[in-house]
Formats: sequence, structure tokens, C-alpha cells
Amino acid sequence: MNKISTALLQKLINTVSPSGDEDLVRNLIKKEMKRYVNKIETDSLGNLICRKKGKGPVIVLAAHMDEIGLMVSKVDADGYLKITAIGGVDTIALVGQKVQIMNEKNKVICHGVITFEEIHDGRSLDRKDIPPISELYVDVGLTKEGCKKKGIDVGCYIIPLHHFEYLGDKNVISGKALDDRTGCYILIELARRLKMARADIYFIFTVQEEIGLYGAKTSIYNLKPEWGIAIDVVSARDGAVGSTRMLGNGPVITVKDAEMIADKHLNNMLEKISKKLKVNLQKDVSSFGTTDATNIMLSKGGTPSTAIGVAVRNIHSTIGISDMRDIEGTIKILYEFLKNPPKKHTF
Repeated sequence: MNKISTALLQKLINTVSPSGDEDLVRNLIKKEMKRYVNKIETDSLGNLICRKKGKGPVIVLAAHMDEIGLMVSKVDADGYLKITAIGGVDTIALVGQKVQIMNEKNKVICHGVITFEEIHDGRSLDRKDIPPISELYVDVGLTKEGCKKKGIDVGCYIIPLHHFEYLGDKNVISGKALDDRTGCYILIELARRLKMARADIYFIFTVQEEIGLYGAKTSIYNLKPEWGIAIDVVSARDGAVGSTRMLGNGPVITVKDAEMIADKHLNNMLEKISKKLKVNLQKDVSSFGTTDATNIMLSKGGTPSTAIGVAVRNIHSTIGISDMRDIEGTIKILYEFLKNPPKKHTF
């Protein structure tokens, strides 16, 4: 990885853009992508659709821009902020975390700490279960009137305050929003490296994936892709015996998840490429979660689709951990695929 690319990955991860408010990261991505594609448009829902024109098959590559977070549901009489989840957030990972409260103009107006009654009062050892999110609140150190003066109100977004960092060496990284700024970075790098494209490629940066895969459904409504690939992350399983989702062990390709069985012909092609490049490719069969590939697959008359990406530890917590080598491996495989795009399989 070169320094410029690493700097871009850091910017993507550090940018605050939860589901439903992807403005900041979309602006960053648009600025980068306009140098590498022929056309950029933003649809009515906020998806960023970037086309690199070619005479070959139409291929859609999608990564979601949004990140998980929280939202203020109530400012109580003592100035504490009651919260609701934006996407799937593990409650156990929230307690004690420092967060930033955003106003409608995407400005940080205050910092706070997530807590609950027993910790607040020093009685945490009395608790025998994990508190539900309804019992958590954010302490911003203000009265209700103070919150009002700051502009803190119902509907304000709350985002973890974690930034990009290296862990141990220059391969393992940590930060918020690895899901799925990692995928966004991969798409930008692919667009940069592909000087000429045989395929007619749509790099799509979707919105509101974390709350229902909504962006993927609307973004390809007017397209008729021959292949669809979601670039996303999966939860690492380093601690499980015989796991195939390990950090540093190569990209992960979806065979099956909770909502989709991936197209076997597309998977076979990507596997052949990985063997040719000597990039290890891990297969994932799971009964949990899904990706934008599910809605791409179901578009119009159907699109052969799959998902590929990297394993992330502590996924859907306030801070994740991943490996740069897995990111680079994903880029290499997809670059080779796009250089020599296959014709659509017929049954």
C-alpha cells in the first residue's frame, strides 16, 4: 500500500456518515472518483453512481457508505440522552464509550459517554445481565437547558469517537466504520488502477445498507447488469477451530449467508483468479447477516451476484480491526476480473 492510498483509507474511516446521513463521506468519495470515471450521478435516495464506460458486459460493484451509530430519542429531565440504534449495534460494546453528538449540519456539537444506572452510581458489580439499549444513555455533562442551548435534540446522531490506527505493525488496522469504508476504499482503488475498462463498470456507493439494504435496491433500478458484486466485510472467526474467516488469511467470498446463495459461476471465476494470482481466498457459509448483493441479485429479472471482502474483528461494535493485506488481496482479484470480464452465463 502506498502512502497516498493509506491516507485515503484513513479519511474514509474517520469521516462521520451514519445511515440516513451519508453526505460527508459521499462528498469525499465523489471528489476522489471524478478523476477516474466518465460519469457521476447521485440518485434520489443519495446513492453515488459512478460509471466507467466500456463496450463489454455491464458489471455492478457496490459498497455501502453508511455506518452504524445511535440517535437521540429523548433528552430527559436531568439532561441525559436516551438513545436508539442505527443498524445492528452490540450493546455490550457501547458501555463506557466516548461518543460525539452531531447536529443537522453534520457538525460535532458535544461529546459524551455512554453509561447506565449501575455504572453511573458505582454499582456495576450488582448487574448480572447486559442492559438493553433502552437502559443506556449518554452523559454529556449538561442540564436539559444546557442541551437545548447546545442544539442537542431528538434526532441528533451519535457516533463513536474512534479514529484510524495501526495495531502492532503496518498491516493490522483499527477504527470505526471499517464496515464498509473498507469496501468504499477498494472501489476507489479499482477505479484508479483500471486505466482502460473492457467492461461497462458501475461503481456504486450505496446508502442505508445497515438498516435494510435500501440503497442497493434503488441504485440499480435503471440498470441491467450482467454481473453484480458487493464488496463488504464479514465478522472474523479467528478464535474458532477450523475457521475460514481469519485476519491476514486472504479475502472472504460469500457462498451463502442468511438471505442469499451466491452465484456459483461467478464464485468459480473469482476462485480461479485467486489461484492464478496466488491470493488465498476464504469461503464463507453463514446463517447470519447479508449484504447489498442480496438486493442486486433480485433486481428486475435477476442478476448473478456474490459478495467478497475482508474479515473484521469486533464487527458492529464501536471499533473494528482488519488487515491491510486482505484489502489488497481483494483489490487484486477484482482488478483481474474486471480486466478480462466474462460473458454472462446462460443456463
